[in-house]
Amino acid sequence: MRIQIFIDGGNFHHLALKPLGLQEADFDFDGFASFLADGRQITEIGKRYYIGTVREREGDERSRVAMAKQTRLFNGLKGTGWAIKTSKLRTRTERVRIDARVVDCESLLTLGITEVVYNTFREKGIDVKIATDMAAAAVDDRCEVLIVVSSDTDLVPMIDWVRNRYSKKVEYIGFSILASSGDAMVKPTQQLIARTDRQRVLVESDIRKFVRTEKQVALID
Repeated sequence: MRIQIFIDGGNFHHLALKPLGLQEADFDFDGFASFLADGRQITEIGKRYYIGTVREREGDERSRVAMAKQTRLFNGLKGTGWAIKTSKLRTRTERVRIDARVVDCESLLTLGITEVVYNTFREKGIDVKIATDMAAAAVDDRCEVLIVVSSDTDLVPMIDWVRNRYSKKVEYIGFSILASSGDAMVKPTQQLIARTDRQRVLVESDIRKFVRTEKQVALID
């Protein structure tokens, strides 16, 4: 049986790697793909990774380091046959009003702090790129099974379409992981569980099987 794998890199980072204090450089994506395939045939260009690209900002050392890490990641993935689809990270300004919802708000208000303004970076269009590639895989009959490593519910319409119109099987890979800090729990998305043919919920031990040793990371670098 032929399969294709679609990994939402940003989603995977926040749901599986970050809670365990891991980075992409620590992770064996090719071994992970084989695990997901479970003996089935991964088609040509059947390993797909989607991510927002980091841009170096003048005078910002953190952005330079982040860009260098991502470049090494891309080189490593391309070297083992992964197709990489990218989008630009967009800057978004967020505002948080200091009120009773904020821990220790009284102290902040006493200091005259009524609002916190900060910048975040958000991916744009990753879900569209994944959905487009899923559609192409179904229409061109490139596989029988599509494995989706993402908990983005925006993909539900495309999952319904490839299943109902082209009779493709869709597997959802979700996560149930307690953050290293112990104060947050990642859980799979029920809507994706309900709309897919097979569901695999991975726990911490599943992820840690693919953590590279320092020696392996050094060899790659």
